[in-house]
Amino acid sequence: MSTMTAPPAAQDGVRTPSARGRWIDHWEPEDPTFWARTGRAVARRNLVFSILAENIGFSIWVLWTIVVLNLGNAGITLTLSQLFWLTAVPNLVGSFLRIPYTFAVPRFGGRAWTTISASLLLIPCTLLATIVPSGWLAGMSADTQFWVLLACAATAGFGGGNFSSSMANISFFYPEGKKGLALGLNAAGGNLGVAIAQLMVPLVIILGVPSAAVKLPVHDVNLAYAGLVWMPFIVLAAVCAWWKMDSLTQAKADTSSYTKALGHGQTWIMSVLYIGTFGSFIGYSFALPLVIKNTFPEFLAQHTFIATYLAGLGFVGALLGSVARPFGGWLSDRVGGARVTLACFVGMGAFTGLAIVGVQDRSFGLFFASYMAIFVLAGMGNGSTYRMIPAIFAELGRREGGDPIAFKRRAAAVIGIAGAIGAFGGFLIQVAFRQASLDVAAAVKAAATPAEKVAVAAAQADWSVPALWVFLGSYGVLALVTWVFYLRKAPAGARVPSLATAGV
Repeated sequence: MSTMTAPPAAQDGVRTPSARGRWIDHWEPEDPTFWARTGRAVARRNLVFSILAENIGFSIWVLWTIVVLNLGNAGITLTLSQLFWLTAVPNLVGSFLRIPYTFAVPRFGGRAWTTISASLLLIPCTLLATIVPSGWLAGMSADTQFWVLLACAATAGFGGGNFSSSMANISFFYPEGKKGLALGLNAAGGNLGVAIAQLMVPLVIILGVPSAAVKLPVHDVNLAYAGLVWMPFIVLAAVCAWWKMDSLTQAKADTSSYTKALGHGQTWIMSVLYIGTFGSFIGYSFALPLVIKNTFPEFLAQHTFIATYLAGLGFVGALLGSVARPFGGWLSDRVGGARVTLACFVGMGAFTGLAIVGVQDRSFGLFFASYMAIFVLAGMGNGSTYRMIPAIFAELGRREGGDPIAFKRRAAAVIGIAGAIGAFGGFLIQVAFRQASLDVAAAVKAAATPAEKVAVAAAQADWSVPALWVFLGSYGVLALVTWVFYLRKAPAGARVPSLATAGV
């Protein structure tokens, strides 16, 4: 679309018709007058409906974290390794989709793409509501059941792609000094979908089941409801996006923006850091319910209300991490994102050490409290790393004397790239847990009788400790990377320019 000469009304951020729908051609959020008169209200409206769509996207993305806990109640028996694959594959698919989803915003516009991406969420919900609870699976072999379920679970990855397109789109609406809080709120609103799904779905799937039956170790569930319950909200999000959101001509990005971003070292450094923050948040959100169930079965057996209605309290971490995210962005606006990020990695490493102690001492309280602290720090780190990206490229633009809009587009491209790679970190976390579980599975399989199998599983309840040690070491490395590239003053003549004094 060629840029039109907008009438006077369009100069105040009003939508104008074009060949591709309604676009805003003139957008100057850095101009205080424009921002106060028009920009703030328009940006806020787009933020609200972006959060709505993204929230539902995250809810669909993690649906299978609850479904896998209840497959046994639906008569489907899978190994722990297979259950981890059913949660890991949606994570992986969502990670890969984040790159094309980011490209979709400049191609279709934020308004149209939010509508389309929200509507796509009807696919995984329909499959979950029709195929998974059907009697059709009952006549299949265990391996065939697994592959059918894996294909259905993979479509939940559509919900994971929404994040990058939403964040890239919203980053254009706000001035530099307000991006941290705005992006934090946008991401937190989406992240809350994890907690909402993990709290609501266990309650929805037992509707109509007698309360006395629900308290039994094995009880009826209505897995179809786990998909059906989201459909009205998906339609609402799509309709609201179409009627209430806007597209910015300024957000149009050519391929060169992404090419230059991919070739810039800062893109890859920030992507690695985002693996540690968002990768931890989403990876633990996917894995923790299964980890708790298979690490502390004695605790859940003694607390049937928590096991049945609250999915082992796994939702609490996602809730705390989501709420902490905008605080991380807000704090970064004031003291610098790199300082906040470094503190988060140090804290995550320390609390991972405490989680290891909790597993070894069979203390659910210590393990759970440690992981809640990790979720809070990961959430804050999500906000601080995403605040660093526009700050880094704004500083690079000032140093190189380039077009500020070009560097904004490059920063938006990096947000999409880092979002995809960071989400892939969540997949790696689940792979680490799955790998740690294989030894337990082999030992249980070798046991001769059912009683021996139970005894062997109980004796190896610390199966997750090797994975936790890997995570602890990773946080130490990420803290070092943050300090070296963004807080340590580089010596004169260094090949990597220091950003320590740039307010990153």
